[in-house]
Amino acid sequence: MTHNALPDYERPPVIEVAAGITYKTIDRLLAPYLGLLWERFKPDYPKCREMPPLIPQVETFGPGAPIETSLLEVPPLPRIWFLDEKENRVIQVQRDRFLHNWKKVEAEDEYPRFPTLRQMFRERLSDFQAFLAANGLGELRPVQYELTYVNHIPKGDGWNSLQDIGRVLPDFSWDFHRGRFLPEPEAVNWRTVFRLPEDCGRLHVSVRSVSRLSDQTPVLLLDLTARGIGQDRSLAAMWSWFDTARTWIVRTFADIADDHVQKEIWRRKQ
Repeated sequence: MTHNALPDYERPPVIEVAAGITYKTIDRLLAPYLGLLWERFKPDYPKCREMPPLIPQVETFGPGAPIETSLLEVPPLPRIWFLDEKENRVIQVQRDRFLHNWKKVEAEDEYPRFPTLRQMFRERLSDFQAFLAANGLGELRPVQYELTYVNHIPKGDGWNSLQDIGRVLPDFSWDFHRGRFLPEPEAVNWRTVFRLPEDCGRLHVSVRSVSRLSDQTPVLLLDLTARGIGQDRSLAAMWSWFDTARTWIVRTFADIADDHVQKEIWRRKQ
């Protein structure tokens, strides 16, 4: 399946895309080095924040293996965010993880499309690798890759109450009918998991009812996250994995969303 054959939209509901790599913990990446790293990124990412470290969820396969397992050794250093001036782009760094995010901050912000975001992540990761090499901190040894698309579907875009959720996402429909004991749900939080080809990872699809922080508008938050790694664990093979992950995310989105909503609200072009 070529990228040109993937579904495309004039008004996609995506509000955030994150690409990342989990790697063997770099013990020598001490706090002073994070300050030096910021100096490297500061011209394009002038803002900095401290966040709690992420605990990686690693996909496992084989008889008796859980769908995912947590790496419980939380690195003592915090996760550092480097942000651009508008806070649309974010670099996240901790001792065992590197991510690059694009986030929709203002209503008029346009999704820059995956090839652009993929290139941003690739360049920032290359800068990080060069920094590690220049300071004798070692090399990245990949454990897992991840790609996440977050979508907001606000009330009014195909649905007006949670009993309408099937009009937007038929697979997550709520069967509400006269005489049923249960009323319309007050909130929803559903999750489905799919295995990627050749056990190179899994795709996690979840939908939750939340309120948008900016104006408290009810929205359906649709999250599609691919995590895993292929048989070839070299960094060179990473980009093929991301292409597979992106294809699965985009085609799954088109597969689970209602055709009418795709065409009339998100303006699907193909």
